[in-house]
Amino acid sequence: MTPQDFAAKAGEALGTSEWLTIDQEMIDKFAEATGDKQFIHVDPDMAKMTPFGGTIAHGFLTLSLIPVLSEKAGIEKPDGLLMALNYGGNRVRFLTPVRAGKRVRAHFKLIEMSEKSPGRWQQVMEITMEIEGEAKPAYVAEWISQLYFSA
Repeated sequence: MTPQDFAAKAGEALGTSEWLTIDQEMIDKFAEATGDKQFIHVDPDMAKMTPFGGTIAHGFLTLSLIPVLSEKAGIEKPDGLLMALNYGGNRVRFLTPVRAGKRVRAHFKLIEMSEKSPGRWQQVMEITMEIEGEAKPAYVAEWISQLYFSA
């Protein structure tokens, strides 16, 4: 599939990932890596006293799972793709906290893909992170990536 063929899929749902458990160990490692050790993430006893009833994942942790969830969604990649780089987000809204121990999965929809220069394309993807058993998603994000292709 060429980048042009992939671009023609704009507006289509491209896939849904497998479920992934966000456990306390993952949350603690993220807190250590980022220095964000707010009690709501790392202290189960204090977090029990909040409306969430326990620890919750960092919003940025859930966003950082986009690459692994994308791989677990089995989205077909255009031929000749060398690399993809995060470019930023048009919109990110965190709607429901992800409690430690919950399983999440992501739904991917291609919004737009356009050629910016020879061999460099910009992709805009809508990503909705579903939380198993919850009515509302963890987030809805419109995420931009730069894709680089071989000549």
